[in-house]
Amino acid sequence: MRIVESAERLFSQPVLDVDSPGGESRSSYRLVFADRTVIATLRPNFRRTHIEAFTLRKLWPNCTDLPECLGVDGEILFQSDVGGKRLNLEISKVNKSKRVDLAHDAVASIFRIQAAGRKARLHEALPHLGQNKLWLENFVGGVSELEEFSQGRSASLDRPALCDMIAYPGAQFVKWDCRSGNAAIGPDDKLRWFDCEYSGARHGAEDFAWLIGDEAWPLSPEVMETIVADCFDTGTGHARDDYLDYMALYLTFHCIQRFKLIVNEANKRGWLSKTRVRKYDDVGAHPEFAAHICRVGSYFAERNNETRPVARDFEDAELVFLNVLKDSLKRAKA
Repeated sequence: MRIVESAERLFSQPVLDVDSPGGESRSSYRLVFADRTVIATLRPNFRRTHIEAFTLRKLWPNCTDLPECLGVDGEILFQSDVGGKRLNLEISKVNKSKRVDLAHDAVASIFRIQAAGRKARLHEALPHLGQNKLWLENFVGGVSELEEFSQGRSASLDRPALCDMIAYPGAQFVKWDCRSGNAAIGPDDKLRWFDCEYSGARHGAEDFAWLIGDEAWPLSPEVMETIVADCFDTGTGHARDDYLDYMALYLTFHCIQRFKLIVNEANKRGWLSKTRVRKYDDVGAHPEFAAHICRVGSYFAERNNETRPVARDFEDAELVFLNVLKDSLKRAKA
């Protein structure tokens, strides 16, 4: 196996075992040595591997909320093992109070990672994300996905104005893809984030949109908004209320993108079990997760005047999926 040969050459010791923590279809492997475990990643995109390695190396001197880059051999990245207890699974097992504690840890650690990114001036070195006109138009234009499930009030939106509101220069490092399946709790009980191959620069609130707008994330939008406000870092350069306004705006359309993925996945593969979604960090093709993402989208769309029609459409769509859930439960009992 190419990865094993590379690892044994780099670390000068034999690999005793190999497993795939994210499933066999993923690009990362856990390599077991006599004295430690190491994560080896062979991504199909060579550029992404080197963005991840560069990002980890720049962040590590000022932040331990991510893995340490242990080396790169061609297309293979080796990094420290942050632990096998994935946040998306762990938070589903604990009581409400512990969930809030874990969510607080997740949010606080993202703010620390971003602060380390500012210190390393990563916004000057990494790609600026979501900047071109087509990306913005597709992001905002996703509201069309709600038409089939609602009264279509979102058709009245001023899409060009919303594109202008969402457009933001890359002034802040963002990890990107902060879904809860991309964090783990180690043997030291510390929560760490991984998968930095899409890191770049933007506003900063996008990282929290990925977390809160994760359809399998079990906390309410009200609780998450409070946690972000409590953990808010003035080093972002924004006033807190302005930051929360932008987060709500971005989250509205991020939830639509997740909604679109859920519907497409359900049409293609049918509904999946919640256990499977969490285990394999899949798109949340389950009616309960679909209803949840509608609830999150509605809550944050309500915050800004420009997106309130979207809130009503999300409410309609939530009822659709709650009825799907009720019907499936009735059939199960029949």
